[in-house]
Amino acid sequence: MTTVAQRRTSSPRELTRVAERISFVYLERCVVHRDENAITAEDADGTTHIPSATIGALLLGPGTRITHQAMSVLAESGAAVAWVGEQGVRYYAGGRALSRSSALLEAQATRWANRRTRLEVARAMYRLRFPDEDPAGLSRLELLGHEGKRVKDCYRRQAERTGVPWRGRHYVPGDFTAGDTPNQAITAAGQCMYGVAHAVVAALGCSTGLGFVHSGHELSFVMDIADLYKTDVGIPIAFAVAAEGDHDIGSRTRRALRDAINRTRLLDRCVNDIKRLLLPDGETTDIGSDDRVTLQSDRDSAVPAGRNYADEMTW
Repeated sequence: MTTVAQRRTSSPRELTRVAERISFVYLERCVVHRDENAITAEDADGTTHIPSATIGALLLGPGTRITHQAMSVLAESGAAVAWVGEQGVRYYAGGRALSRSSALLEAQATRWANRRTRLEVARAMYRLRFPDEDPAGLSRLELLGHEGKRVKDCYRRQAERTGVPWRGRHYVPGDFTAGDTPNQAITAAGQCMYGVAHAVVAALGCSTGLGFVHSGHELSFVMDIADLYKTDVGIPIAFAVAAEGDHDIGSRTRRALRDAINRTRLLDRCVNDIKRLLLPDGETTDIGSDDRVTLQSDRDSAVPAGRNYADEMTW
């Protein structure tokens, strides 16, 4: 694995996406410090400078240490910081959200609070996973049934593709070794996908608990997002790893998925999918770092904060 100083330095043009106002920078096995308005990533081979204003979310992988000064400049620039596993496959903790705007969170809460729109988002999630099938008109129970059949079909196809014997999904919570080799690989892949989804959901400032398919758990929305990539990313990789042998299956699955996440830029895909699901058609939102506070007024309108409205009252 290359060290920080051996990697080509990303330019601001690559790091900053004006249209999306978000970029993820991943660092590992280095010391993160501050040099004026940039952060520095230092390892045994040298130092890399990254302008703090170009960072949307900084993901700190294994072997990183970060100084107080570095956290200070990241906070000033409105960047999110998350402590993750290799290439983001586990989410451990996070600082502030990437967005100071609550637009995505409010959109999520609005669509979740209405039974009709909550079902619409669940159908949209199904459509993202299986674009060849139109779920319009399906009830929640029918959605679950169709989803279960498609996942079973995916298991069968991947078993045939890789030649791995498949006797059905078997998972015992808390006992990773209870399943056979392909089941262990699927479980490890699922855990990795939860970590990726958690990092993105937290960075965007969305609620982890307001799920549209899953419910009753503090990570319901994280599970929703992770499942979007189960049949086209997680399960195929799990079976491919299982086909190579049963030794160290958990670690090998995590490494394989880590490499695929990095290669396919899955973090960016998660961001775009979340925005597409939560925002009404054609609506966009600035998820940048501008400080803008308004006050709620009548008929769902907002008025500027920092003013006294007593003089505008009719007593």
